[in-house]
Amino acid sequence: MKKLIALLLAAALVLPCALTAFAADDSGSFGAYAHVFIIGVDGAGRFIKDADTPNFDRIFADGAVDYAVRAEVKTDSGPNWGSMLTGVSYFQHKIQNGNSGEEQRTSDTEYPSIFTCVRRAMPEAALASFVHWNNINYGIIETDIGVEKVQVGSDAALTDEICAYFDAGNAPTLFFVQLDEVDAAGHSFGSNSEEYFAALHTADGYVGQIYDALERNGLLEDSLFIVTADHGHRATGGHGGITMRESLTTIAAAGRTVEKGGALDKITRDRDIAAIALYALGIERPAAMTARLPAHLFAGVDGESRPFFKDIVDGILSPVVWVFTLMTAIF
Repeated sequence: MKKLIALLLAAALVLPCALTAFAADDSGSFGAYAHVFIIGVDGAGRFIKDADTPNFDRIFADGAVDYAVRAEVKTDSGPNWGSMLTGVSYFQHKIQNGNSGEEQRTSDTEYPSIFTCVRRAMPEAALASFVHWNNINYGIIETDIGVEKVQVGSDAALTDEICAYFDAGNAPTLFFVQLDEVDAAGHSFGSNSEEYFAALHTADGYVGQIYDALERNGLLEDSLFIVTADHGHRATGGHGGITMRESLTTIAAAGRTVEKGGALDKITRDRDIAAIALYALGIERPAAMTARLPAHLFAGVDGESRPFFKDIVDGILSPVVWVFTLMTAIF
């Protein structure tokens, strides 16, 4: 037993340093897209792959999908939506569920969101965020950069608002959605329950409606379409810990330069969505960002290494925590 634990610890500590030591090529994907749409399904974790999701399946039939993306060490919504939108770890941005509902962020923050990055590069760009959980609009996305923000307390009504927004002729450069009711089912019933998988099926319907609204309004040809999740749930419900069920999540991408059948590489984190979005729009990342481009996402583009020395705390603690996460699956 001790030998097994030692081997796991050694492997987890070495992996971030060994990384896939590639440099990203420019094979036509940098700046290839006029729009990036990010659809977040709160609490869905890796379990999309086990649910009845006909819309997800058709949308990403020729796309890149990975169900083994690691969430942040703290598997709550604030830390993970914060990392996806800022491209840095929880240890750097320090966004939590509580403070994201109490403290608004402005664009002079040390770790700006991708919305601020796009605004700086494209002053006239249309930017929008439609959410169920208002902490994202209130305490993660900055308040002073002209993002159109909508909050609706029902996923069905939120989806209707989104579709109406596109049907009215809006074509944002960066668009973010957060659906919340899968997370609610996970808390109430657990990730092994019929109710949880029914909620995933329902959320898949909302994703399909949004995608179809983009298609009928001619927005898909020049768009990168992403579906992701912030964290999973324990079998009995709840999250915030380090079990495998809480810690693994999903990234799926569809677009004309996305590698067909791509599965991303083994060191992909949810924060990497920030790097993916900016790369697709042709925007250079902030120097402090630790998000990276995964391999097997864009055709002909190699994966990047994780900049270990930009975030030494995460570089050391995250592999150690991952050892204990692996132990929860083995033992």
